[in-house]
Amino acid sequence: MCTAAFLAATTLLAGCTGGSGSGGSGGSSQAGGSETGNKAAAGGGSVYYLNFKPEADEQWQELAALYTKETGVPVKVITAASGQYEPTLKSEIAKTDAPTLFQVNGPVRLAVWKDYCYDLAGSDILKELTNEDFLLKDGEKVMAVPYVVETYGIIYNKELLKKAGYSQEDIKGFNDFKKVVEDITKRKNELKFSAFTSAGMDKSSDWRFKTHLANLPIYYEYKKDNIDNTKAIKGTYLDNYRQIWDLYINNSTVSPAVISTKTADDATAEFVTGQAVFYQNGTWAYNDITDIGDDNLGMLPIYIGVDGEDKQGLCTGTENYWCVNKNSKPEDIQATLDFMNWCVTSETGVKALCGAENSLPSGASGMGFVIPFKKNLESSNPLVNIANEYVEKGYVPVSWTFSTMPSENWKNGVGSALTAYAADQSDSKWEDVVKAFVEGWKTEAEASKTE
Repeated sequence: MCTAAFLAATTLLAGCTGGSGSGGSGGSSQAGGSETGNKAAAGGGSVYYLNFKPEADEQWQELAALYTKETGVPVKVITAASGQYEPTLKSEIAKTDAPTLFQVNGPVRLAVWKDYCYDLAGSDILKELTNEDFLLKDGEKVMAVPYVVETYGIIYNKELLKKAGYSQEDIKGFNDFKKVVEDITKRKNELKFSAFTSAGMDKSSDWRFKTHLANLPIYYEYKKDNIDNTKAIKGTYLDNYRQIWDLYINNSTVSPAVISTKTADDATAEFVTGQAVFYQNGTWAYNDITDIGDDNLGMLPIYIGVDGEDKQGLCTGTENYWCVNKNSKPEDIQATLDFMNWCVTSETGVKALCGAENSLPSGASGMGFVIPFKKNLESSNPLVNIANEYVEKGYVPVSWTFSTMPSENWKNGVGSALTAYAADQSDSKWEDVVKAFVEGWKTEAEASKTE
């Protein structure tokens, strides 16, 4: 799990802008030495990467082919469908030709998959990390290495905020934010725009709220209790979760009752076409919103009304950790270690991971990642640079504690309860959210022990 210290150690490197899209179909690339791959090529090793990010499938396929062309080492990339990574991994890992490289999203999933993880201690890729404190470990064994760092918050349209009579200087916490948002709603007909884009709760969008927004009450509970994980969440800050959710759904482009039908594309379109000032999303969304202009993009922390949040920064971290399958043949393990290191050290690999437009030989954009490695490139993504500015000014980043959420089933339970509450904002319906959050956490944490 990434923390503020991780951000301080890795931002100011600033990653690049690049492609983040609405998804991509899974596929495979059989690609087929240079000094990097001689060892693996001589031993007959190969790589099979089970990719987590559908939006980066095209880039991984090309990168695999380029590596094979350069080294002679075959690389296959299979991309799991959106939301289907765990089932796909469970299916693929049981096969004779199992992935040699796969992903976990944090300590909870590592606990499930650690028996498959090769100890990365001493591997070349660890020498390239800008900070080793945030590796996922099991005792002294290094089980997983982060390969991308991302940031999210409330992206806003500067011109619209100014038209409403405000600037970022007017917003230093939840109460300030609530005042601005509700004033925009009161003058919606006059202004010709809403405060928020739609809080879509279909599968393309609900993760923004059942996962990313839910991160905030978890983060503050962990901070208060001085822990970084739990099997029994208390829900200490769920009243705060309620008030920010109320603000989102009651001051948006659509009625709260219809958010189950709204999508990520809807929210993006509403933001780009100037229908709303505020849009919760992250650095990965930059390519989708460039039409409003770089100078017009701002980003606020997600305030929920806790003490000291005037010094709170953006939510920064990762849920993307590489693991090497220890059950693979030794030559395949070596080939995989070489491939990982090449991805974060070679000009081709780094451009593919970090690059902007035309970063790959085919002319395709790079993946637009901020990578926590020495060769990370300077960013042309203004959202990344805004995140850096918060750190430079001493604001404390919010860690991605959602990597400790007990299961996807837990997230779905919270998402369903949030959707039902939006249609009927009664105390009893909010109690259902609390129940899904607290009791659901305990149930799923117990269930995970048997996986």
